[in-house]
Amino acid sequence: MELRRGQVHALLGPNGAGKSTLINLLSGDIPASSGQVLYRGEDITGLAPHERSRIGVGRSYQKTNIFPGFTVFENCRLAAQSREPRGARIFSNAASYPPYLVAVEEALDRTGLDDVAHRRASELSHGQQRQLELAIMLCTRPQVLLLDEPLAGMGHEESLRMIELLRGLVASHAILLVEHDMDAVFSIADLLTVMVNGVVLITGTPEQVRSNPEVQSAYLGSDVEASHV
Repeated sequence: MELRRGQVHALLGPNGAGKSTLINLLSGDIPASSGQVLYRGEDITGLAPHERSRIGVGRSYQKTNIFPGFTVFENCRLAAQSREPRGARIFSNAASYPPYLVAVEEALDRTGLDDVAHRRASELSHGQQRQLELAIMLCTRPQVLLLDEPLAGMGHEESLRMIELLRGLVASHAILLVEHDMDAVFSIADLLTVMVNGVVLITGTPEQVRSNPEVQSAYLGSDVEASHV
């Protein structure tokens, strides 16, 4: 699989196909037993998750992963701080360090969370918490976004907002999207890879995947295929 800036690459497959496992391999959350993970031509297979984060690999999780007792601003500032450690400035105030503030302001602006910056994360709606998780990731200055079901648990309006948010990030990022909402996937993806039992069944455009008989049999089903024609 190749991820490219300016492109949303969606990963589809039934439960147990290996989608989240693949994201965990790419992010370093689990070690690879074979093969390679290359980032900008460099082998990063042996790097730990925090090392991959610092070179530009960001990820989100199926279950919202935030600090609920901290404010939105604090959640984002901590992420920015992880990207640029300040070992020589341990007695200064990290909350007012200009590079962190710039990163946080940009992330909150892009995710539409400016107005709730000083609210506790636990007070946000589910959709806003998912947006916050994305803002946290953006504060680490990623080049690659590994998104594991970012629309999980969202209502229709919240899903639409998240899709528009992702559209705004495509030009400056390479995006791998795992998502079960087929309407969302087919509306935003440039390429799709379908996995079954840990094996790639097909990689192609939405039209190629939608019309593939093996995909219909293994995953989409004729009714789903017809609804997207």
